[in-house]
Amino acid sequence: MRCPFCQDAENKVIDSRESHEGSVIRRRRECLACKRRFTTYERVEELYPLIVKKDGRREAFDREKIVSGLKKACEKRPVSADKLEETVVAIERLLQGMGEKEINSSVIGEEVMRRLQQMDEVAYVRFASVYRSFRDISEFMHELKDLLEDQERERKAKPPLLPGRGS
Repeated sequence: MRCPFCQDAENKVIDSRESHEGSVIRRRRECLACKRRFTTYERVEELYPLIVKKDGRREAFDREKIVSGLKKACEKRPVSADKLEETVVAIERLLQGMGEKEINSSVIGEEVMRRLQQMDEVAYVRFASVYRSFRDISEFMHELKDLLEDQERERKAKPPLLPGRGS
């Protein structure tokens, strides 16, 4: 591991911690040459399925594409970076758990939308508008109508709080 500041290869680990439910090890390091500190992350290299695109092309799974899409959708929204990382890790685990060699990109897109809908509805609509490539405002309005109907069903399914029973 080379120092990002002086490029020297000699450094020492000052602190190691598990993060993201033990799937990543965070290491604080100190360069022995310039004495500056930096952080590295270590994760198991996992075998992911090939992603089958809409046009039939196959490409390697790229977690950064999911991260990028989530960041764009959640820009200027009250969604923490930790929540985004948890979402990406959960999607990665889902893909690995499927045990398939190839997975359609639509499976990933729909899973991202499902999780965004639970996390932040504005981010969900942003992502859906790009992912579903709405051709006109009526398609967009149809998606919003479905979202409002889902909210209403959830509201009706929750039992009302009884007075004096806490919040």
